[in-house]
This record gives sequence, structure tokens and C-alpha cells, in this order.
Amino acid sequence: MRIAVLGDTHVNKLECLPKRIIDALSTVDLIIHVGDFTDVQLLKELKQLREVKAVHGNMDSRQLKSVLPAKEIVETKNKRIGITHGSGGPWGIKERVRKVFESDRIDIIVYGHSHRSQNKVINDILFFNPGKAADSFGILTIDGEAKGEIISSR
Repeated sequence: MRIAVLGDTHVNKLECLPKRIIDALSTVDLIIHVGDFTDVQLLKELKQLREVKAVHGNMDSRQLKSVLPAKEIVETKNKRIGITHGSGGPWGIKERVRKVFESDRIDIIVYGHSHRSQNKVINDILFFNPGKAADSFGILTIDGEAKGEIISSR
């Protein structure tokens, strides 16, 4: 299973995303968005391409916050993926997003907010932040094991 992970897109429409992201979306089975779409139109357009699992971010419209949760858990290929946006400054964000899922069994935590990409296993959990879409996005490959890749969107 290949999963595109997007975050902090901060655009209103699919056509405003970098071309490399748009091209990659045709090669995946699922899209995960970790929040800060800013407008519901982008969510609608992504759902026309693939199945989308998403959470809202702090910069999202009231409309998005009413239809998207702050936390989501997706299970695929025997891996549990925790999805959240994140909060606060970049220092300590991994600890804060881990706390969101402290009572859940999680294999992967995908998050955004900091605009800084991350692809690191800590205490048997893959912490994966695609960075801001203007700079990068992520691909998670789950085939028995989970592997993350950060890809430049420029």
C-alpha cells in the first residue's frame, strides 16, 4: 500500500498544489492530509482522486473544523496510523503529538503544523511529518513493514 501524506497545504484548490504532488497522487492508494487545508474545496477535490483520511489544523476554516476531527486512527495492512495536526512551537512537537495517542496502540504517527519534515522511528513508532506542501510531501509504503519517504515538491 502506498499512501501520500500531505500537510500544511494552505491552498484553496488542487491546481494550486505543486505539480510534483499532483502527479504523485495518481500513484497512491490513499491520501492522508494532516491539516491546514484552509478551505473545504481542496478536501473535496482530493476526495475525487482517491480515498482521503484527514484531520483539521489550526488554520482551517470553521466549516472544515466542523467536518474533520482533530485526531483520527486508520488501520491498514496491520499497521495503525495515528493522524493529528500538532500544536505549539516546533520544539517538543513529537512529545505533544505522541500524547494525543498515549492511550492508543499506534505504529505510525503522521502530523504537521511545524512545517518541518520528519521521518524517524522513536521507541518503535514512526513519526512522520511531510513538511509544508510548498516544500515537500511524504509517501508511506506499507508492505509488512512501514517505510516513509520525504519528497521535495519543488
